[in-house]
Formats: sequence, C-alpha cells, structure tokens
Amino acid sequence: MTVALMWEARALPGRGEELLAWARAQPLAGAPVRRETLRAPQDRVLVITWWDAAYDAELPELPEPDGDLTARAVHRWRFESVDD
Repeated sequence: MTVALMWEARALPGRGEELLAWARAQPLAGAPVRRETLRAPQDRVLVITWWDAAYDAELPELPEPDGDLTARAVHRWRFESVDD
C-alpha cells in the first residue's frame, strides 16, 4: 500500500521563500518513495511524501516551523492510494 503524507504551511507575508527553503532543508528519518515540494500564492508551501507502508504506520513527518515564520498552524493530511 502507498500512503501519502501532506504537510502545508502559510508563511507570514513576505517570508514565503524563507519557508520554502526551510521545508526543503528538513531531513526525514527514513527515505520516502517520493518527496515533492510545491508553493502557491499567499506564501504557501506544500510538501507531499509517499511511503510504501500501511495507512496507520508510524511515519516521519516534517516538524512545525518556528512560530515567527508561519501565519498559522501547519495543516497535515494522510491519504492512501486506491486502485481504479
């Protein structure tokens, strides 16, 4: 089974590049099958990691950035792949 972990944060105004650099530099304990970092308007950063694991497996996740970098708490979601 493939599990995708999604981590999304919004930087304080004007600090999007800083948040993007911070997210890209964060190591994970273990290597995901795939890791992708994306950005969007309003200084938002999204990191998706894919793992070959059960849905309820304990998997490493990105931490919360320092409070002076983000405009709100990080949002996290977990999804599992399904066959079409």
